[in-house]
Amino acid sequence: MSRTKSREKWYAGGLHFSCTQCGNCCTGPPGFVWVKRWEIDKIATFIGREGKGLTQQHLRRVGVRYSLTERVNGDCCFLKTEGGKRICSIYPVRPLQCRTWPFWGVNLRSSSTWNEAAVTCPGINKGEHHELVQIQTHRNAKRWEDVAP
Repeated sequence: MSRTKSREKWYAGGLHFSCTQCGNCCTGPPGFVWVKRWEIDKIATFIGREGKGLTQQHLRRVGVRYSLTERVNGDCCFLKTEGGKRICSIYPVRPLQCRTWPFWGVNLRSSSTWNEAAVTCPGINKGEHHELVQIQTHRNAKRWEDVAP
């Protein structure tokens, strides 16, 4: 059996996940939230900067790519607290990388890596059941249209 098949087999029966709006996936150690030019344009329009792009407050260049910026405490620049919940202030136009959480390859390597992610994400292993096809669709998504809002 190939390594890929053995990795996928462990979640063949599906996984449980429902977002609790804790904001933990939007904070933490330094990292990157990669955004494509078309996502930058959608975000800029959403926050009232249509045709102006995003400022350094929101966006940084990393080589030839772009990533959302983080605050000093590790929070994404678009994370806000509202009504006791930590929510994304650009949720309807959040980047594809954010839309596919927690079904990232790094979390799906094994049941151990999935459960490690569950330590900081209270929605993992709880709530809605996602079938294998849904998980694979999220894991391999290249466009917003590939995943549900």
